[in-house]
Amino acid sequence: MEIPKETLLTMYERMVRIRKFEEKASELFAKAKLPGFIHLYIGEEASGVGVCAALKDDDYITSTHRGHGNVIAKGGEPKYMMAELYGKITGYCKGKGGSMHIADAEKGILGANGIVGAGLPIATGAALSIKLRKSDQVVVCFFGDGASNQGTFHESINMGSLWKLPIVYVCENNQYGEFTPQKRHQVITDISQRATAYGIPGVTVDGMDVLAVYEAAVEAVKRAREGNGPTLLETKTYRFHGHFEGDPQLYRDKAEVEEWMRKDPIPKFEKQLLNNKLVTEEELKVIQNRIQQEIDDAVKFAEESPYPEDNEAVKDIYTDLIEEGRLR
Repeated sequence: MEIPKETLLTMYERMVRIRKFEEKASELFAKAKLPGFIHLYIGEEASGVGVCAALKDDDYITSTHRGHGNVIAKGGEPKYMMAELYGKITGYCKGKGGSMHIADAEKGILGANGIVGAGLPIATGAALSIKLRKSDQVVVCFFGDGASNQGTFHESINMGSLWKLPIVYVCENNQYGEFTPQKRHQVITDISQRATAYGIPGVTVDGMDVLAVYEAAVEAVKRAREGNGPTLLETKTYRFHGHFEGDPQLYRDKAEVEEWMRKDPIPKFEKQLLNNKLVTEEELKVIQNRIQQEIDDAVKFAEESPYPEDNEAVKDIYTDLIEEGRLR
């Protein structure tokens, strides 16, 4: 597949942006500057970026509790994301969503979700709305291997396949459902095998290779956009950090982590770009430094932003009561 240089560089930038955002989030959490829990996407950058690069600006995505990477891959802005992690009023959700619930409808980001598997019916509903509106948009639903055991997974894909909805179900299989390895909660090796039960294509790709993910996503998105229904796309990937920051990781050994880290998708993609003489090492360094500055600026923006006022607690929630003047 011939991929334009501009697309390749955009993918590289977004992968680096995710990595640097997550590294900074990890650092800030360790310093007790961020409230709540955070679940980082480090190691999985090729999956979200490869898929979202196949989408148009007005296409939709839903994400998971590990959603920072998907949001950035779809064009989310780090400063509003960082402000949301801090719980500030300038965050994407005015500080009310936090790490696991970032959304931006203007960019087609229908929301990350703290409930395992909850994005599946939301995405399927959005795909139904597209079909009823006769739009040419597509929805991508990101979820993990653990969510593929939920009833919402089967119910959603059944409806999506039956009605030939314009949706791509993307299972980011990072090998663990929280602390449980896939082999202990499923007999199958490839989650994409489950597509057979619903009469749709099931495709498994190397989720550490952004180009492999992109090529598979292009085909799946094309199928959905042309009215031929869903695809179940599984990206085999790995999270380099624990399930959550502070996770002691007693359920996996260091050798396994080190083996996967040797497959780090960012150096792998850098090598591909350099070997094809699309960039120089100096140009890659310029990109990395620019994005690092962007992340540093995002932290400054978040730290200087105010917390919500007390009366914000009931705004954007009881909207009907506010409009009627019964709640101020």
